Order: sequence, then C-alpha cells, then structure tokens
Amino acid sequence: MHRRKCRSDFLTFCRHALAPSGQEPAAHHKLLIAELQRIADHGGRLMVFMPPGSAKSTYSSVLFPAWYLSRKPRLTMIGASHTASLAELFSRRIISLVRDNADVLGYDMERRAVSDWDTTTGGQYKSAGVKGPITGRRADLAIIDDPVKSRKDADSPSYQDDTWSWYLADVRTRLKPGAAVILIMTRWHESDLGGRLLETQGADWKVVKLPATALENDPLGRKPGELLWSDGSYGYAGELARIKAEYEATGAMREWQALYEQDPRPGEGALFKTGQIRVLDALPPPTGRLVRAWDLAATEQVGSRDSDWTVGVLMQKTPDGAFIVRDVVRIRGGPDEVEATIVATASQDGQTVTVSLPQDPGQAGKGQVLYFTRKLAGRRVESSPETGSKETRAAPFASQVNVGNVSIARAAWNRPFLDELSAFPAARHDDCVDAASRAFVALISPPAPAKTVPISIMAR
Repeated sequence: MHRRKCRSDFLTFCRHALAPSGQEPAAHHKLLIAELQRIADHGGRLMVFMPPGSAKSTYSSVLFPAWYLSRKPRLTMIGASHTASLAELFSRRIISLVRDNADVLGYDMERRAVSDWDTTTGGQYKSAGVKGPITGRRADLAIIDDPVKSRKDADSPSYQDDTWSWYLADVRTRLKPGAAVILIMTRWHESDLGGRLLETQGADWKVVKLPATALENDPLGRKPGELLWSDGSYGYAGELARIKAEYEATGAMREWQALYEQDPRPGEGALFKTGQIRVLDALPPPTGRLVRAWDLAATEQVGSRDSDWTVGVLMQKTPDGAFIVRDVVRIRGGPDEVEATIVATASQDGQTVTVSLPQDPGQAGKGQVLYFTRKLAGRRVESSPETGSKETRAAPFASQVNVGNVSIARAAWNRPFLDELSAFPAARHDDCVDAASRAFVALISPPAPAKTVPISIMAR
C-alpha cells in the first residue's frame, strides 16, 4: 500500500525519499510539488521562479523525474541546464535516487551512462547543456533547469539570442505532440529564456513565482515582507536577510531584485544607476510634500508610429529627506484624452497634491496652462518653462537616485519607468525622465506662485 501511494502521490514519494536525510518539504516545496503533480496528471507547461538555494531543483529536476518514470514507465525525458556538467550532475542524482528507491519506484537502471540512460521498464533520459545538440530522441517531457550561468551571459544579447534559438530549434523540435515542458530558474534579465517565453507564449504557461520577500496576495499566504522558507529550522530566511543586507551595503540591489525577488531590472545607464532604486512593497503614509508633474506629448498616437507619451509622475519628499515615486501614469492619446486623464488623476490624487505643468514658450503656452488650471478647480497648480538640456534638468534627480535616496512603489509601471531611466539619454523615449525630473525640482524648490481657481468661482 505504501509503494502504491508513493507511485501515485508525488508528495508521499518526496517524504519517503527525503526521510533518511531528515528533511521535510516546507510550504513553498508543497506548492511546487502540487504543480508538478498537476503536470504529471494533466500535462502542460510550467515555469518555476524561485531564489537560489530554495531547493527548487531538488524537487523539479531530481525527485520529479525519478517519480514520474514510475507513473509512466516508458517515458522519454530531456534534462537540460546551462552546461552539460550541471545537467549531468542532476542526472547522477536521479540515478542515485532510483538506485536507493528501486523497490518503491518499481524499476531500476538498465544502462547507466550519465548523459544517456535507460530504465528496466523502458524509460529513457537524455541530459544536455544549453546550446548543446539534442539528437536521436523525441521527448514526452523536457526539464530545463538553470539555463543562465552568470551575469555576463545574462546581459549578453548574443547569449540571449543563442539560448532562444536553441529552445526553438533544438528543444522544441524534439518534443512529441502534447509533451510537457518545465522551466526552473532564477530570473537574471528581462530577456532571459523565461522572459522571452512569457512575452511570446505567456498564455501557454503556468507560472509559479515566489520572491524572497512576500508581496500582496502571496501564493503561500505570507504576510507582505515575510521572507521565504521562514517555516522550519533550516535557517534559509535568516540567510536571505543577511544576503539582502550585504547587497544593500554594496549597491548590488539589481542582483537582489533579479535573483532573489524574481524581478529583473535593466542595467544601469550613463546617468541613472537604477540598481540603487529600492522597490517598496508597502508605501509609507503620504506625509511631506507631494507633487504630480506632467510631461505632455506634442502629438497623439497615429497608427503604429512610436510617438511620445504623456506622463504624470507622483513623487513624495518624506520628512527625512528621501524621495518616493508613488505612481506613474502614461497615456498616448489626443488632446481630449490627455485632458481627461490629467483631470481624473488630479481628482484621484486629492487636493493636497500639487500639479506641476510645463509651460511652452509664447502666448500659446500660457493659454494652455491657464486652461488646465481652470479645469483643475480647487487644486494647486504650478507651471514653469523648461530650461536647459534634458540631461541638465535630469542631473539633480539622477544624483539622488545614484546615492540610493529614491524608492518606487511596486507596480505595473515599474518596468517602462526603469527602462527609460536606464537608457537615458540615448533612449527613444524620455517622457518618464522629464516628468520625474520636473517633480523632483518642484519638491526641492520653494513653492512657486501657484494658480488656484476656487471651486466656487468655477461653479459660477
């Protein structure tokens, strides 16, 4: 009865196989086990994003292949990693696991070549390195574990392209119809294999993403800010806290966000060191000064033309002198849509937030500011012309970013905002930079003469 239970239920087998070492699956392991059981029962495609050292490979690349071959004895598998040596390491661990649990699994090894082996019941396993050839075999299951070796490879466009081509030309073509695919990795870059698959085939994949620090609606039910693997005596959560402190002290938060929070960011640009920007899961109260600064696009979006954006950045200066970007609004639209967005955003921000608008030269610019001021009845509106080059205007804000005095709220707008800062001043778009620079200058400058139209006057 125990053997039958082990072969049908992955969690039972994991407990059986780990018992000699005194290990017990933690909460995040049980979530992963349930998703792997679903793959075994129904097939499909699964991405697993977890921090280094969280034992994701033990369950996905060692325990699961050994157990799955007891469920489907004639299964054919491919196991791939960033190098052939790592792929063979996983293969050796599977062989050892099968040898120790052959009576429970119901099979043993027929041929034990590390990179290419068969089972006594007709199962087959082939290991390979990323970008290495996968020939002579069509697979029912492909497991790709840790396809990126280093930061150098992660940031290399040629490596990104080679890995993507390898997946499409070598892995994908070796899969049988209806084959399952499992990708296990820590995130490195927006364009790593996981990022490209999400961008092009996101609807086809189930994603298990467990950052080191819990966010709202955490899959494990953790409270925001709670560290991964806090349950049990292994000490992983304490080690995470130490690693984060080390990364913060050395200014390596880009690595922390990617490898541990599964939230890769663009590399640092010529002016902004975006790795110094902290991402806040919970915002402090909106105390101190708050400004919503706008950068207005000159033309609306027409067809597929890559036109500029109208961007509004809400920034806070806290009582201790730090700066927080609390919200970013981006829109491509005609004058009516832009006007409606600015008015609706001001209503949402509330009357304590100052609205800062750029004033174009000449009478037309003055008229536009006056028009918006009337539309924003009862709110404080500041305006000023843009002077100096974009780089000059952005420099004061960049200096605060580069010393780690700027944070942003975690939100969907993070990626385009950080992308612009990283690529500035060479980027095609700089609307977020312009709006953020204006907000920053407004916060550090004495309040300019404001144009406030009382609601009572507007009503008349």
